[in-house]
Amino acid sequence: MYKISEIVQIFHPNRTFITDPNSFVQHLFYDSRKIVQADNGIFFALQKNRDGHHYLKEAYARGVRNFVLQVDEQQEVELSGANIVWVEDSLVAMQALVTFHRQKFHYPVIGITGSNGKTIVKEWLFQLMSPEYKIYRSPKSYNSQLGVALSLWGLSDEYNLAIIEAGISEKGEMTRLEQMIKPSIGLLTNIGVAHKTGFESKAEKIDEKLQLFTHVETMIFPYSYLENVQLPYRPRKFSWGLEEGLSLEVYSIKQMNDRFTMVTFYYMSRTFAVEVPFVDKGNVENAINCVAVMLRFGYESAVIAARIKNLQPVAMRLELKKGKNNSSIIDDSYSNDLDALQIALEFLNQQGQHPLKMLILSDISGVSIDDVKSLAKLKRLLSEYRLDQLILIGKVLPKVASQFDVPSISYVDTTAFLADIRSVSFENATVLLKGGREFHFERISRQLVAKSHDTVLEINLNALENNLNVYRQLLPKHVKLMTMVKAFSYGSGSFEIANLLQFNRVDYLTVAFADEGVDLRGAGITLPIVVMSPDESSFDSIVQYNLEPEIYSFRILFSFLNFLKGKQVTSFPIHIKIDTGMHRLGFMPDEVDQLITFLNTASILKVKSAFSHLASAGNEKDSEFTQRQIDLLNECTRRLQDGIGYSFLRHIAATSGIELWPNAYFDMVRLGIGLYGVDIERHDLPIREASILKTNVTQIKYLAATETVGYNRHGVLHRDSKIATIKIGYADGYDRRFGNGVGQMMVNGVLVPTIGDICMDMCMLDVTDVEVGEEDEVIVYPDIKSSAKAIGTIPYELLTSISQRVKRVYFYE
Repeated sequence: MYKISEIVQIFHPNRTFITDPNSFVQHLFYDSRKIVQADNGIFFALQKNRDGHHYLKEAYARGVRNFVLQVDEQQEVELSGANIVWVEDSLVAMQALVTFHRQKFHYPVIGITGSNGKTIVKEWLFQLMSPEYKIYRSPKSYNSQLGVALSLWGLSDEYNLAIIEAGISEKGEMTRLEQMIKPSIGLLTNIGVAHKTGFESKAEKIDEKLQLFTHVETMIFPYSYLENVQLPYRPRKFSWGLEEGLSLEVYSIKQMNDRFTMVTFYYMSRTFAVEVPFVDKGNVENAINCVAVMLRFGYESAVIAARIKNLQPVAMRLELKKGKNNSSIIDDSYSNDLDALQIALEFLNQQGQHPLKMLILSDISGVSIDDVKSLAKLKRLLSEYRLDQLILIGKVLPKVASQFDVPSISYVDTTAFLADIRSVSFENATVLLKGGREFHFERISRQLVAKSHDTVLEINLNALENNLNVYRQLLPKHVKLMTMVKAFSYGSGSFEIANLLQFNRVDYLTVAFADEGVDLRGAGITLPIVVMSPDESSFDSIVQYNLEPEIYSFRILFSFLNFLKGKQVTSFPIHIKIDTGMHRLGFMPDEVDQLITFLNTASILKVKSAFSHLASAGNEKDSEFTQRQIDLLNECTRRLQDGIGYSFLRHIAATSGIELWPNAYFDMVRLGIGLYGVDIERHDLPIREASILKTNVTQIKYLAATETVGYNRHGVLHRDSKIATIKIGYADGYDRRFGNGVGQMMVNGVLVPTIGDICMDMCMLDVTDVEVGEEDEVIVYPDIKSSAKAIGTIPYELLTSISQRVKRVYFYE
């Protein structure tokens, strides 16, 4: 802990307002939604994706009394009694504090960078070296400018080794990370094409990454990546590779079967072999990096070989799955330590689809009955996140269950719990699984997750957040954001996506039909929800669940008003649709005066917004038409505002409009397909595809050139062929038009065509030229825009056509 009076000296502030100079700071906050243990915390108002200064009151209400700001607007008035420090840059101030904190610790710090493998190598080193070292490591993939700062704040005297990741996205970032981390040992994992945006060349990217090693004692690296690189400094170099004369020579790499690879080394005039329990090139390289680090730390080759042989895969992500009996299962066996537990509990707290929250927790590596400090932190976490049920599995935590202020049940091991699982109700609950690898919580997951066939749609929640923030950054601060979750969120799910959007504070959600809005309300969504296609049969649900209808004609307006009479409601929110040229739904411009007259007699209604829809925003040849639509909405809404005597939100820009028409932003925009990572017009936007449709190979057949494949014998073979049957068909949403070579899927990195007609539950691929086995993974839409074009449609249709029988798996890295 540090006193605020000490911290002020570190920041060199522009101005301070200190009411309690002896206030202690232990926790760093930057997101008002994630504040726990607010006492002894300090809130940094960052100006990144969203301006943290907008959430000062929320942080204050949660109990924070120390603030670092960079916008000086006399906040001492609204933050009465708080300590406030104003600086030039809040993130730089946080980094300065963390740099000061890092200097207190003198045990070895391994700094890891590279394009790929950082997190895997970090976790494997933790597995391999924990018997001898008390290791602190970056939580998950916290390797950015902010992530590294938050990681280093966790350093303490209870550790004697730290492993910290460092990642960069543009030139100049690594110097700041190096100043914070100050690694004594540097490890370069891999230099690939990842994160190439922001650099003019691969050489420039390598040079930037190498800045992390400016002051290390030892630098460990694969020689092939730096063979022609002149290092600007002279640490002790521990290089490995196939070449002679390196610190660690790799004599041979031989894949023994489909499960492991034998790697033979020459080190310090001795030869030894290591069995790596992986066959892919990336993980073999990651394992060799671990061997090099262990040798640097003085491990005997026999110990290294014994431990490498038992390496476990690293689950890189937290997964949200549909459970049985109206439940949701958060499967997170990534790492079972207190920092990773807090991240997982934050994600659990974000879920609102069920009334109950449960945690199934195993013993935590390194935490014993005598570890008073760790047990106290665990007790605080379990208390702050307000769990309804705690299930403890192991030999340590069950013995201290009485210390936790949560109803709990204890079991000695996973087998004992599974034997008693029917006695525990998981109905209407979101359940977090957090277990060490030796407890094999995948057995619990199999019991709790709803069963389905093997075709899955994986939705990357990190990508969704990234895309949301990319579009937000295009908008002026005053422009609100409406997001479209109609049509099952473009096939991605309903409450799972809405929860994420609510957590990220979008202003409105939009659904097509009232039933969708009712489902979201039942899942705990409290945001305003607009119903785009209301009808008389849905009015009762709209009023009961506080939904906001789009009003597009006098018929629907009269009907809704008549329904509201006698309901004892006032100023019920509605949204007026104006037809500026799409000619689908909406009041025509010449009906606006009549609309004004009617609204002035209907005080029971309150116009929240008036909007239109751009018909051809992405077509340059229609620019004049688009501009006319924008001007017409402006004219009609001005008349409407003047006529009814109050203002409301105005909006016309959807994803294409956001990308291409800044003058169409008005007061709000509607983000649709762009949220899901399908760019419409601007290919320079760093959005990421948010969903991947996957299946696998059920059977492989070897057929002669005289054979045919599928119904109606449409799949005609012209050579001896290898045919794979896979588990997806038109009942899953894979269109029949993709049959007979029109559709292409990806198998083991190779595009392969369909052959024969698409069946209801499966289809066939020609995999003659691919190394493939049964149960291998298949990517259904390697490029969804190309796939859509192949059958004359658009990505929207492919996404929304994915059947709900296809299991959705949500993951958060």
